[in-house]
Amino acid sequence: MKNKSRRDFIKKAGIAATSLIVVPTIVPVSCLGRKGQTAPSDRINVAFIGAGNQAENDIKSFLADDRVQVTTICDVNKMSKGYWSDRWGGREYIMRLTNKHYSEKFGRKYDATVGVEDFREVLSDKQIDAVEIVTPDHWHTIPVLMAAAAKKDIYCQKPLSLTIAEGRAMSDAVKHHDVVFQTGSQQRSNAHFRRICELVVNGRIGDIHTVICGLPAGTPDFGKKAHLTDIAPVPEDFNYDMWLGPAPYVPYRPCSSHVNFRWVLDYSGGQLTDWGGHHPDIAQWGMETQYTGPVKIQNAKGQWSKHPVYNTATQFYFESMFENGVKLVIESGKNHGVTFIGSEGKVWANRQAHKIEPESLADTVIGENEKHLYKSDNHFKNFIDCVISREEPIAPVEVAHRSITIAHLGNIAMMLNTDLDWDPVSEKVTNVPEANKMLSRKMREPWDKIYKEYNVKPV
Repeated sequence: MKNKSRRDFIKKAGIAATSLIVVPTIVPVSCLGRKGQTAPSDRINVAFIGAGNQAENDIKSFLADDRVQVTTICDVNKMSKGYWSDRWGGREYIMRLTNKHYSEKFGRKYDATVGVEDFREVLSDKQIDAVEIVTPDHWHTIPVLMAAAAKKDIYCQKPLSLTIAEGRAMSDAVKHHDVVFQTGSQQRSNAHFRRICELVVNGRIGDIHTVICGLPAGTPDFGKKAHLTDIAPVPEDFNYDMWLGPAPYVPYRPCSSHVNFRWVLDYSGGQLTDWGGHHPDIAQWGMETQYTGPVKIQNAKGQWSKHPVYNTATQFYFESMFENGVKLVIESGKNHGVTFIGSEGKVWANRQAHKIEPESLADTVIGENEKHLYKSDNHFKNFIDCVISREEPIAPVEVAHRSITIAHLGNIAMMLNTDLDWDPVSEKVTNVPEANKMLSRKMREPWDKIYKEYNVKPV
């Protein structure tokens, strides 16, 4: 079957919404193949665009899902060290992991995983159903726009975007082309965060007045290369010009590529945007503001890196004020996690635990007729569920766009050292014209033309 018709067939065979909660249901795996194995013709063919540190973590989850066949690994780096903890990465490295997995699974030598350097080869392959985009932040938008136009379903790592304008473009394209999109904000599939947010939305701690997101500080040397600041020859088998892509051209310095890209504003936004795709997203979930945003950013204070190359904020603080009067505080280095403070109590969670005050609320049960949040306990499985069912995943693109917008506005407010009045409908700053110029970035040729070609204008 053709890829889309195959998914439609699976959906029509047994997909049904059976509760008030929007939770995807799927045909049992046992119906798709023998002995619990999905028939090869019914597997979802997945390709990875990006083969660095996060790809190694993520691919293991996709490989564990029998409904998935990982077919292609794309990266501009063939293979090298310099990723998390100076680990190996690159397309050849991830291909080896994939081939090893399938060799062990099938009980015979498997070496059919394809490796490519240019992501456009992936998007032109009609046999590929879905892609994971796990590139640096500045390389999210164009692959997402092109993948959506190619009718590929998309799992894209957080933070969603480099700029607010790029986030809007991605969300519009996903809606226009009607593809499934999951953002790698996996905390939504964490029971601790879901528990506290359900208590909040059901009024267990009274009226919410303050939410605090504690994010990490600093510029960690994840790749063990922060000292390599001098211009150097581009390594063999690393397409550095393609790695830069739409970002401004600068000579190659080992300290700024691979995992440490996050500390350079041309490619990312530091710890604020790295974790801004996580904790503020949970705050929006519990505040029930995930499809809107703040109306003011105030009291922004930042300290900036003094490294010769890294230039993102090492310390930060700002307040996001919402129309309903709730204050969302984003701060670095304090009480890592998300805290909701209400008139009758408070709750806090991180990935490992949660706390509820007063303790009498700890055993409270959310009733059948109360609000139940979307339940997912496996972010990757939820994506594949939705690729089959065509329902919306737990971390859709518009939600991710609205969450990371808060972090982007915080960075802009700190750079300009001023308060910002924000209109979440028009997505414009209404009091500082200069700030609106920072909602987007100029792209380098020829990527600027490709971006314009694939950018979908909302109707």
